[in-house]
Amino acid sequence: MDAELEFAIQSVTTGKQLFEQVVKTVGLREVWYFGLQYMDNKGYLTWLKLEKKVLSQEVKRENPLQFMFRAKYFPEDVAEELIQDITRKLFFLQVKDGILSDNIYCPPETAVLLASYSVQAKFGDFSREHHKAGYLTAERLLPQRVLDQHKLSKEQWEERIQVWHEEHRGMLKEDAMLEYLKIAQDLEMYGVNYFDIKNKKGTELWLGVDALGLNIYEKDDKLTPKIGFPWSEIRNISFNDKKFVIKPIDKKAPDFVFYAPRLRINKRILQLCMGNHELYMQRRKPDSIEVQQMKAQAREEKHQRQMERAQLENEKKRRETIEREKEEMEREKREMLMRLSQFEEQARKAERGTDFLKSLIKLLIANFIKHLSERLLFFVNKRVIYKLRQEVQDDLLKTREELQLVMTAPPPPAAAPAMLVVEDVHVEEAEVEQEDHDENSRTYSAELLVETIQDNRNEEERLTEAEKNERVQRQLLALSSELADARDDDKKTQNDILHMENMRAGRDKYKTLRQIRMGNTKQRIDEFEAL
Repeated sequence: MDAELEFAIQSVTTGKQLFEQVVKTVGLREVWYFGLQYMDNKGYLTWLKLEKKVLSQEVKRENPLQFMFRAKYFPEDVAEELIQDITRKLFFLQVKDGILSDNIYCPPETAVLLASYSVQAKFGDFSREHHKAGYLTAERLLPQRVLDQHKLSKEQWEERIQVWHEEHRGMLKEDAMLEYLKIAQDLEMYGVNYFDIKNKKGTELWLGVDALGLNIYEKDDKLTPKIGFPWSEIRNISFNDKKFVIKPIDKKAPDFVFYAPRLRINKRILQLCMGNHELYMQRRKPDSIEVQQMKAQAREEKHQRQMERAQLENEKKRRETIEREKEEMEREKREMLMRLSQFEEQARKAERGTDFLKSLIKLLIANFIKHLSERLLFFVNKRVIYKLRQEVQDDLLKTREELQLVMTAPPPPAAAPAMLVVEDVHVEEAEVEQEDHDENSRTYSAELLVETIQDNRNEEERLTEAEKNERVQRQLLALSSELADARDDDKKTQNDILHMENMRAGRDKYKTLRQIRMGNTKQRIDEFEAL
C-alpha cells in the first residue's frame, strides 16, 4: 500500500512460498489476517490459493505479475488483538485507503478527526518552525465526497486539520495509527465483505461477512443490517452451484438458504466464513505460546520507545532550562553593568578624589565580579542527571523476565493459529478451467466446530470509542458544529441520509448488532425469507 516489492518465482512456486517471502521481507508475524490478492482474467478480485502453484491460477498474465498484499480478515478490537507495529501500520494504511476512496463510509466530522491522526502518524508533533502554511497541500486526507459537500477552500480544510493535529502533541506515531483504527473500527462498513445474494422469494439483498458473523442488508442500505447471525450459532456451511445453505446449531431452526449469482462467489463466501469463524473461536480461547511471545516482545518494545521518548523530553526540558538560565544571567549582567555605570557617574559628579568613593566603587566592582563569577560557575558546572523512575526500570525488568519465561516455554502441542487460517481452506480443488462445467454439480461443505468458549457474544455489549472516550466525543461534537455552517445539503448522498437517520434514532454499530440478533435463530431466518 505504500511500497512495491519484487520477487522472482519459478514455475513450481506455490502461493504459500510467495506469501512467506512477502511476510518475511516486511517482518510480519501476525500472518493469519493477510493474503495476496490479484485481478483474475475475468476482471474479478481473487485471493491467491496458497496450496496451488502461482502460475496454475487465473492470474492475469502481465510482466511482472501483479499481487496486492492485503488484510483478508479483520480483528474485532484492534487495541486488544493487533500486536506488532507493522501489523497496525498495514491495517492503518488499508483502512485509510478504504475511507478515502469511500469504500468505507465515514461521516465528515469523523473524517476530519481521522485526518488529524493520519497527519500525526506521518509528521509527528506539530511545530510552527517546521510545519509552515501549506504543509498539508500535497496530502490526500479526506474523501472527495466530504470535500464536495462543504464550501471550504483547501486552506480552510488545512486550518481545521492543523488545529486537531496540534491537539495530539506528545503522541507517538505508532499510537496515532492505533487511535485512528480505534475510531475507524466503529464505522458500519469497516471490515465487511459484501456479496450480492437473493432469498427464496428472489429479493435482491446484500450478505455481509465480517469478524462477528453474517448480516443481511437491504439492497439500498449497506450501513444498517436487518438480520444478524453470530458465528457461534452456525454449525455447517455448504453450497452446490449457486445455492448456499447454512445450518444453525439450533436443531429446531430451518436451514438458512440464499442464492449467489456465480459459483466463484460462493467459493469466496465459504472461504471467508471458515476463516472468520476460526478466528472468532480462536479469540475466545487462551493465547497460544506464539501469541504470548509476541505480546511480551511488543510490551518490551513499547517500554523501550517510552523510555527513549522520556529521555528526549528530559533533554528538551534541560536545554530549555539552560536557555532560560542563560537569558536570566544576561539580564542580571546588564542590570549590574547599568548600576555600575550609574555609580561611576555619581562618583564623577562628586569629589572624585575622596577615598570613600574610591573604596565604594572598588567594593561594588569586586562584588559584581564575585557575583558574576559565582553565576558563571553555577552555569558551567550544572548538570541534569537522567534517571528514569525506579518503577519504570522494575516494570521493564519484569517484562524482560516474562519474555524470557515465555521464550523458554515448550512449544504448543497443537499447530499455531496462523496456519489454521492462512492456509486456504481447500474448497477450490478443481482446476480453474473446469469451474464452469463439471464443478456445478459438486457440493462443498465445511463443518464449523463450536466448542465451549467464554463470552462468546461479548461483542454485543461493546461501546463505540466516542462513547468510551469523552475527549473523542467532545472533538467530534466540536467538528460537527464547525462543519454545519459550511455544509451543502444538496450534495448529501444516500449514505449520508442513512447515517443521519441512525444518529437521530440513537443507533450505532453495536446497538444495531444487539437489535438484529434478538429472538431465536428460527425467527430471524423467517424474517430473512419474508424480506
